[in-house]
Amino acid sequence: MATQSLYRRYRPRRFAELKGQEHVVRALRNAVANDRGGQAYLFSGPRGTGKTSAARILAKVLNCANPDKGEPCSECDSCLAIERGASFDVLELDAASNNGVDNIRELIERAAMGNPGRHRVFILDEVHMLSAGAEAALLKTLEEPPPHVVFVLATTDPQKVSDTIRSRTQHLQFRLLPAKELEEHVRWVVQDAKLEVSADAIRQVVEQGGGSARDTLSALELVAAGGGEAEVLVHPEDVIESLINHDAAAVLTQVGAAMQRGYDPRAFTEQIVRFLREMFLSSMAPQLVQLADEHAHAAADMTARYGVASVVRAIEVLGEALVDIRRAPDPRLVLEVTLVRLASNVIANDTASLLARVERLESGSVRPRDATGPIPRPRLATASPSSPQAGATARASTQPTIRPSAPVAPTGAVAVSATDDLVGAWPSVVRTLKATVRALYSAVDVVGLEGDTLVLSAPSDMHKKKCLELKDQVLTALTTAAGRPISIDVRVQASRGAAPRAAAASKNVASPEEANYGSDHDSDENDVSDESVESVVDHIAKQFPGARVVDSPKK
Repeated sequence: MATQSLYRRYRPRRFAELKGQEHVVRALRNAVANDRGGQAYLFSGPRGTGKTSAARILAKVLNCANPDKGEPCSECDSCLAIERGASFDVLELDAASNNGVDNIRELIERAAMGNPGRHRVFILDEVHMLSAGAEAALLKTLEEPPPHVVFVLATTDPQKVSDTIRSRTQHLQFRLLPAKELEEHVRWVVQDAKLEVSADAIRQVVEQGGGSARDTLSALELVAAGGGEAEVLVHPEDVIESLINHDAAAVLTQVGAAMQRGYDPRAFTEQIVRFLREMFLSSMAPQLVQLADEHAHAAADMTARYGVASVVRAIEVLGEALVDIRRAPDPRLVLEVTLVRLASNVIANDTASLLARVERLESGSVRPRDATGPIPRPRLATASPSSPQAGATARASTQPTIRPSAPVAPTGAVAVSATDDLVGAWPSVVRTLKATVRALYSAVDVVGLEGDTLVLSAPSDMHKKKCLELKDQVLTALTTAAGRPISIDVRVQASRGAAPRAAAASKNVASPEEANYGSDHDSDENDVSDESVESVVDHIAKQFPGARVVDSPKK
């Protein structure tokens, strides 16, 4: 004789045993105890959350000989017959396979017949799969059922149930179980069933269950049959850790290991997306995270290191890959290419990828993938009187001196006390802007201040056009910083890098950092050519390999 499955053996027999659905239990128990029960209910929610079990408990208490405060006794003949599935008071119908008009007509005919108990309960599972004709045949009976009849409609997809049916029922929504409560339930089942299962295996089955009590107990049964030890799996968090480290080789190795263990590419991609969602929630709404405490803390830490923008981009890219996997001749190849793109995002030039990289560079948590050593400091070169740089130096001598950046105020606002300080505070003003505007204006050089107009130099006409389109936030920040209305004048520089070199040459003195840097090197190394002096745009462009900044000729 076959052994009864754990999810059937530990199916709830009373409302008090229904896990994670306190709102449903309270509504049904109070309705029965106060004799205010409805004649049609709609139970909706994910699979394995107790919809059919709650319907059976409701049928038991409606026909129980000795109900106690809305709970069935589970000992009378009626309760025992319903538990065995041999009661004439309860009729269960799978609407997925009995979805025709004739099936519903037969059900309606049975509703008019008498029965031994006080109520006759009809349980229709997966009611959203009824045909249009079957729904129409059911409507009138739902609106005016016989006094002794109660309908319980269950579905995992309530939005597919017609509005006319939903309006005739009391809708109760079931929820996925919290990870902590589900883990406690699994430990109780292990103890009660005298199973030998390790702590790691318990955590594994809780993760596999995903909030579904039935799926979790099914996974527990499989682990117990295999010896009670956790199976060596490729976890989604391992793949995401490799994405954070930009290790494309490790990603491919993990995908290969998962495929060797029998993973389906689509199912494995869905697992990764689910964990990315948990990472996103850990930053935005930690109370919604469906993970054990230990894994929830790990997800929050990974989000801090990866960045919210990178998490969102990964969800979007993998979501698009799920669509491609459905029709791809080799789904594994689609998954591998997608993950390599995410791991090596220095080759991606889409807006989301650029913003994600700017976020990581500003936070300082991850250095560029193509950086093989420390970023060299710009060093000053002495130009001969006849060189082009000398001309630039002479022109720059009439420009206002650019002072070092002012520190950011603790509240996020920048305050200046003098006219020239507005030029020096420009980097701090830029840091207060939103991500898109900040990334755009970080590539702009400050020329000087002309009255109440801050003159900026853009690398190209296209860059100037974009800056002017998004200037409102910049004007607001500058006005707040200066305490008076400030406007901006964006010009296109003739040669990228000339303005920074000219400003540095006009000072004719190295900063303390540059002096220290030069003292650690031989004199031959101090004779640096003009090519070693980087502009702001050059320095930013190096952080995004594969991208090009094109200078358009002046019109």
